[in-house]
Amino acid sequence: MLDYNAPLRDMRFVLNELIGFERIGQLSGCDEINQELSDAVLEEANKLASEVLAPLNRVGDIEGSQLEGSVVTTPTGWKDAYNSFKDSGWCSLSMDPEYGGQGYPKVIATAVAEMWDSSNMSFSLCPLLTNGAIEAVEQHGDAILKSLYLEKLVSGEWTGTMNLTEPQAGSDLSTVRTKATPSGTHYLIQGQKIYITYGEHDLTDNIIHLVLARTPDAPAGTKGISLFVVPKYLVNSDGSLGDRNDLRCISLEHKLGIHASPTAVMSYGDQGGAVGYLVGEENKGLMYMFTMMNAARHAVGREGMAIAEASYQLALKYAQTRVQGNVIGEPDTTNTIIGHPDVKRMLMLMKSQVEAMRAVNYACAFEYDLAERHNDTDVRAAAERRGDLLTPVVKGWSTEVGQKLTSVGVQIHGGMGFVEETGAAQYLRDSRITTIYEGTTGIQAADLVGRKTLRDGGKAIRELIADMKVTLDLMNGDSDQTLQIIRDSFAQSVDDLEFVVDWLLASADDPRLAAAAASSYLHLAGITCGGWMLARSAVLSALQLKDGTTDRGFYDAKIDAARFYATQVLPETSALRTAIAQGSETIADLGVSSF
Repeated sequence: MLDYNAPLRDMRFVLNELIGFERIGQLSGCDEINQELSDAVLEEANKLASEVLAPLNRVGDIEGSQLEGSVVTTPTGWKDAYNSFKDSGWCSLSMDPEYGGQGYPKVIATAVAEMWDSSNMSFSLCPLLTNGAIEAVEQHGDAILKSLYLEKLVSGEWTGTMNLTEPQAGSDLSTVRTKATPSGTHYLIQGQKIYITYGEHDLTDNIIHLVLARTPDAPAGTKGISLFVVPKYLVNSDGSLGDRNDLRCISLEHKLGIHASPTAVMSYGDQGGAVGYLVGEENKGLMYMFTMMNAARHAVGREGMAIAEASYQLALKYAQTRVQGNVIGEPDTTNTIIGHPDVKRMLMLMKSQVEAMRAVNYACAFEYDLAERHNDTDVRAAAERRGDLLTPVVKGWSTEVGQKLTSVGVQIHGGMGFVEETGAAQYLRDSRITTIYEGTTGIQAADLVGRKTLRDGGKAIRELIADMKVTLDLMNGDSDQTLQIIRDSFAQSVDDLEFVVDWLLASADDPRLAAAAASSYLHLAGITCGGWMLARSAVLSALQLKDGTTDRGFYDAKIDAARFYATQVLPETSALRTAIAQGSETIADLGVSSF
């Protein structure tokens, strides 16, 4: 069994001090959400995560979900766990009260969802996709769709999916072939979709599929895609369930990881056509689907961070108990491996980068809260730009780093990490998908360069850099030597980021260069954002220590993590700067014959 306990103290630090809970409380609709209530929510979530979900993580990995005929059975304990999850109201935490939601801001819901991801990623994928379906129907569906589906989805009584990919249409959705033929007040859907997370399962009575398809006269390419609600069971006008719809799961993928999450191949319309209902207008489906995609991309970035946190907890526990070799300067041969310098290095690589990723992820979530709930239109617009800018960074950078850190977790275990019984290998296997689904790292990088940097002439990224410089100004002249080390390293990374932004804008006439630089640019931006958050954390911690806090151990550790990150991680930005400025043309000039 894999143990997990949420890092509640660090979560609260990010929410209460780094973001500032007073800013959260000032959001529209958050008048009754105070710090005490937020802390209680986190405590309760940790109980479910540690006592119910974490014990099932290994069970799910071993058993997996099973398909017999067209019926999928989830692993032992899954249904009871889902019922506990649903009955405790966790499905509705951040949803609109109009549809039965609790109205919590996204940033608090993000902290809660981190616990589901860390304790049992396979389980967490089900509510993750449901949340995306809710957002799509809520923002783009008509009154009938909202009345029939939203309350049941918000409560968790039903779950939702996202159906994009087809055998011939992966990331390029312009080749989607699934057909939607008008038939009275609905459409008949025919086609096949692959990689559908929780496309079929036994947790709920109904599953609401959101499906991309083409109507008969639709234009070619992405401009001709529409979005449809296709329920597993048809829903009567009074909300009761009707006949089984013409859709079925024809197979489950056998995957490297997340075995308990049923990844389905779905067939629609084998008996003439699955009944589907148009969301919004025809031919605008891709735009609507991006409502789900953006939410999912932020969530997957959270997964990358969260599974690295779980891997770190396991590695730390092992390092604290494993006796091996002699520690330098310590004659006692019963010393545990946590005293070895290289083990300390690896553990702090994990700890510091997880803390950096958590802060960036929560900060991105808060920007979306500001964009939705702040009463000033200019603040809302700036927050939307910042959230849109950070989303590909959160998704691409956090998942790539998370994957590396789970590998470090295996390394700390040594040979035992390669043995499945320790659980270290499961975290590595489960994390691998995060860099792929909801858009690969390359797609996130292209989005960051094209839509989020070049399209607005660098406005959003320059606003971010300006805020980073405010932090640098606050750190100027501080007599604390450690803070100066952190500041100087962070200043270099900010300079590297600004240089590359200028380089990208100056190279905009040659799109090959921007494409070649994209991945390195994403990592440079992510590392620098993480450094910014840890620099701010160090400043706040130093103030607490000067004020005589009784929690010295926590704040000392925050400064240790920031210093380590500054000296061991931030220097990577200068190498990335060189690779971009001096190496992008090399990549662009490569021909097929080079391989």
